[in-house]
Amino acid sequence: MGIMDQVKQAMQMRSEAKRVEAEVKKISVPYSNGGITVVAKGDMTIESISISQETYDEVASGKRSHFETMLFNVVNGALKRAKDETQRRMMELMRQGGGAGLFGK
Repeated sequence: MGIMDQVKQAMQMRSEAKRVEAEVKKISVPYSNGGITVVAKGDMTIESISISQETYDEVASGKRSHFETMLFNVVNGALKRAKDETQRRMMELMRQGGGAGLFGK
């Protein structure tokens, strides 16, 4: 393989990596429990958090530690769901041959 072939392959791999990164950024999954909804993205960031009025009222009535535990669990649940969805989509891309250039196959 000549230097030009290696450069071409490197450019293809970079292009494929950018495409995969763009696909991961599109992933957005909600997770809800106890009046709290968190939306996590495929890049493991939180897109949004919404809290029902009933849950706000619970915090106001002095149940702060319960709320904090619920929020912690919902955020972790959303991130796990986003991770699982990201892995599922990556496997799908690999099956479709989308990642072949990325891994040199």
